[in-house]
Amino acid sequence: MNYRHAFHAGNFADVLKHVVLVALIDQLAKKAAPIFFMDTHAGRGTYPVDAIEMQRTGEFRAGIVPLLAASAPPPAAARYLEIVRRLGVEDGKLLAYPGSPLIALEALRPQDRAVFSELEHESAVALKRGLGRDARAQVHERDGYEALLALIPPPEKRGLVLIDPPYESPDEFERLLETLLAAHTRFAGGVYAVWFPIKHGDAAGRFLERMAATGIRRQLIVELCVQRDDSPVGLNGAGLLIVNPPWQLDERLAQAIPWLHSTLAPAGRGRARISWHVPE
Repeated sequence: MNYRHAFHAGNFADVLKHVVLVALIDQLAKKAAPIFFMDTHAGRGTYPVDAIEMQRTGEFRAGIVPLLAASAPPPAAARYLEIVRRLGVEDGKLLAYPGSPLIALEALRPQDRAVFSELEHESAVALKRGLGRDARAQVHERDGYEALLALIPPPEKRGLVLIDPPYESPDEFERLLETLLAAHTRFAGGVYAVWFPIKHGDAAGRFLERMAATGIRRQLIVELCVQRDDSPVGLNGAGLLIVNPPWQLDERLAQAIPWLHSTLAPAGRGRARISWHVPE
């Protein structure tokens, strides 16, 4: 599967990821101590709606667009939409969809620090340009998995890592599992949020089963499907596996995720789920 950010920016799966990302940062920010944030597959940072990639797929029209028009979103969704409006909406029109780096920096505080890893040269250059002179942020043009293991544990001692690979390689889930195990060994108290696609064949389900068998405690799953899980049409849904979620994250998302499903999924299709994959 090729899941390059530029083609899918602002679709339902991106929306899910970013609602959860903002909620994660907000929950961690309830404590004054600084946060280290890392995005291992950061992308370009911002995605103009009139770009060829977004216009070719048009997926944002069934994702962020109906959410911006929806009334009375739950608090966690409203907080995310507020950030999108600040970064990408002008005179009521969506001009650009912000990627994870810009959304994260908008939610992070002055005392926090962010590292963004992006292997593709042009995307890394665009990301550096888009971040400007923000002293909290660094961009590393390198493999995200290698960067993660090189940079943890962070001096801040509190960290959130977003792992959102393109799933182009047939061994992506294998490498993901190996990296998570190594990262957890080095920085067991870190929060790890792993985005995964839900498609016909259930590769994600097999990955989750293997994660449950690792012995790592406190694994939360958040999923949103807009089609049946086993539909052969393509991307049926997406989820995040969150290791060490901050206190009350599941409660924070309890209204927002079903609301995303009811707003974005065709009537009678798909599902939403927040559940403990491995408890305390």
